[in-house]
Amino acid sequence: MNLKAMVFNKKTKTQIMHDELHAAENLAEELLIHLPISVTSRPIVFVCIGTDRSTGDSLGPLIGTLLEEKRLNSFYVYGTLDEPIHAVNLEEKLKEIHAKHHDPFIIGIDACLGRLKNVGAIQLGNGPVRPGAGVNKELPPVGEIHITGIVNVSGFMEFFVLQNTRLSLVMKMAKTIANGIYHASLLYQKQRWAEINWVEEENTN
Repeated sequence: MNLKAMVFNKKTKTQIMHDELHAAENLAEELLIHLPISVTSRPIVFVCIGTDRSTGDSLGPLIGTLLEEKRLNSFYVYGTLDEPIHAVNLEEKLKEIHAKHHDPFIIGIDACLGRLKNVGAIQLGNGPVRPGAGVNKELPPVGEIHITGIVNVSGFMEFFVLQNTRLSLVMKMAKTIANGIYHASLLYQKQRWAEINWVEEENTN
């Protein structure tokens, strides 16, 4: 988990409150803007970072488990409650992903702490997540783009805050993010089929 909400250029970051109307659909649309779509598109891989040993840090593996249950056809998902990706195994898991997928387009998913007014916000933007940055751990950055969820307030006794984050909020955020990714997967598949059909028609003319 990155305890600090990373600062990105406002032009490259979108923020959606998890409980706002059509939050999942809006997240899906924003995600599609960032994904490469072509006939020879790179494999889309979601790396959900975190651990079920801390409620605040369980956002990533909760999302991974919800996505696993949805059996996505268009995307690959790593990091679940049963097989979490965390500080101890992150580097090894990233090597496995790159060995299994050729030139993957990786989306890093992680929880973070932020300002009180932003608790419950989902952020999507360019650049990787940097797990461990808030606790001075040297961990590799993850993803060409990122999805983060602000689960609690930063600034004081952050490990205590993290351990005492309400699971109710984390679960609601996880469901919104997972539903957004699921909607994006359906739209992505349709766009890819349209692209393939267009290329085939061009080749036959």
